[in-house]
Amino acid sequence: MLGTLTTAGTASLAGCPVFSSGQDGTPTTLDAERSRRLATQFAPTVYFDENEPWFPTDPRPYTSQRDGETIVTGFDALDGYHERFTGDQPPEPTVFYNAVEYQESPLAVVQFWFYSAFDQFTTNFHWHDWEVLHVFVDTETDEPQLYVASSHSRKVPNNEFLDPDPETVPRILSELGSHSSALSLNDAEDEFERVSEGGGLADITNSAIETIEDIAAIPFAYGLPRDEGSRLPYLVPEYEGTPLYDHPDLPAVERSDLVPQALTVRSLETLSGSLSALPDRATGLVFDHAERESDADIGYELAPTAEIEHITDFTGPQLSFEFAVPEFGEDAVSGHISTTGAPWGQSRYANPAADISEPNHRSALADRYDAIGDAAAINTVVASVSEAVSSADAPEDEGVTTQGSEFEAVALLESDPEAVPTFGGVAAVRDVPAGDHRLTVNRAGAAPHSESVSVADDGSPTAAGVDGEIPLVARENARKVEIDPEDADSELTRFAVEDDFGGRLYDAPLDGPDAAYVHGGGAYTTEVRDTDDAVGADRVNPDPDSDEPVRLGAPNTGKASLASFVVDIAAETQAEVAAIQDGDSDDDDDDDSGGRENSIGGLARALGAVVDAAERAAQRAEDGDRRNADRQLETVAARLERVSTKIGEASDDMPDPLSAAARKRLDQATRRTRQARDQSKL
Repeated sequence: MLGTLTTAGTASLAGCPVFSSGQDGTPTTLDAERSRRLATQFAPTVYFDENEPWFPTDPRPYTSQRDGETIVTGFDALDGYHERFTGDQPPEPTVFYNAVEYQESPLAVVQFWFYSAFDQFTTNFHWHDWEVLHVFVDTETDEPQLYVASSHSRKVPNNEFLDPDPETVPRILSELGSHSSALSLNDAEDEFERVSEGGGLADITNSAIETIEDIAAIPFAYGLPRDEGSRLPYLVPEYEGTPLYDHPDLPAVERSDLVPQALTVRSLETLSGSLSALPDRATGLVFDHAERESDADIGYELAPTAEIEHITDFTGPQLSFEFAVPEFGEDAVSGHISTTGAPWGQSRYANPAADISEPNHRSALADRYDAIGDAAAINTVVASVSEAVSSADAPEDEGVTTQGSEFEAVALLESDPEAVPTFGGVAAVRDVPAGDHRLTVNRAGAAPHSESVSVADDGSPTAAGVDGEIPLVARENARKVEIDPEDADSELTRFAVEDDFGGRLYDAPLDGPDAAYVHGGGAYTTEVRDTDDAVGADRVNPDPDSDEPVRLGAPNTGKASLASFVVDIAAETQAEVAAIQDGDSDDDDDDDSGGRENSIGGLARALGAVVDAAERAAQRAEDGDRRNADRQLETVAARLERVSTKIGEASDDMPDPLSAAARKRLDQATRRTRQARDQSKL
């Protein structure tokens, strides 16, 4: 999947909120009359989820004074909002606007700012929430050029549409709890279409790309789980160890005032199961400008942000949640569970072009208007998140495969921990500084994944995982494989895990103790490399009924390590084949039992011969006898060729899963034998 993504072009992969200084022209504030006219013309219609608790409102009723400044505290806003909420009528429905134009260029931008008293997402919640829609307008034609609607964070590309229909006002689909804004411009007003279907209009367009097929496989623009079939459970925000609805400073807030319990889990770490009980989601209240004729449920007022710019800050203490983050604590991710600041303190308020996250869109505007600078190269880490499950083609508890998940995950970097949700199973963390980072991926009901990634400074996407795929494991099936480089006899640089059937599942740089979660129903080979690029391997067969971690005792590299691995995998296969042979010897009434016993017996003896030769090779290597170790490895290779012949002769007499497993293990043993011969380290 990521092969398609990484060849589609860097511009479609990376968001660009940061550009070289001075590239954009200088914006100036429009006068009140022109600002109001633009705001009235492009005021959006907003569609909310049926379970949405927090709608756009006016923060002024919740202001207070602190050291001579006007502020809004999280406690005052959240409690006051729910105290004023009566029936189906949210208090003071208001959308604020701000308009600027770029000097010496016929380009203006009207911004629509939406304030909500709280934000509750899956692993992302905080006091207050400000979302924005930028409408770029050509002042000579009065036609819109670009819509930019804010997404979850600066680490997630915004939702953008180039050259929208000038006869249609913007339509926003607000995500439940987080209020992140998808754009709907297709024929179904309250639905999201990622790409065009049936020749209609899609909600992601990049006219600077030649065809829509160029981006059809790139699901990085924001999409709503309620429209695309994926599911994201929500967490309950806590403060001082108490859920917010039980906190004494929030007397007006009840459990029913948050995202409903049916969509909520108390902990990603302890949850298990398929989450199949999560209900589907649907559109609820529709907001539109009060002065516009429409069938909307709620009419909102338009007010200039100048009326509230005296509010200097929106404050609130850090909240907490249960979230499994390997190797670093909750304080490291405080950036996405703390309050946001005032919009007028953000660079995108004065220069809306700073919020264009699709480089092709920025380039298109730069071609039309001198005031807009070209896009800068931005580094992005991408991965497709799948799920490891038992393989039907493998013997029981001896093989896995990967498949898509109906539930979305979240990703974050330890170096800059903002939670980034996956969309369609793809994680894209943008604007990543060059260098080494640790990426963590977590999903409700699954064990966490954590790995080191090295990001280049050339704007090219960095694919995390193995070939851009990260397979998670359901928590009830997860077994932890641990490694500590201090246990090795050389300096290890890389650690990998592969399953007989699922292939390589984990492969990452090693700069200290590490671990990978694997499915208990698999049979694994772990691989290590050292600073001399020498290779070592170990065989791991976790007990599916045990929760105890598997610790690699001596993860060494060299001929001895690889030969010992061949001993283990050949002996493992020999034992399973011999078990069939023993069963055949008890079946005296089967006319074919003699032939089957001969073929199975021949395979078992051939595997035993591999075990003997590999044991001698390992011993010679441990003794420091390189020449005889290599001779024994040549013998191992020859005997593995005989095993291949014997598998062919016995395949009809073995269960299909065991026959397939024997072939895959033969390939693994052959590859490790070749590596042992080719490397100099003993």
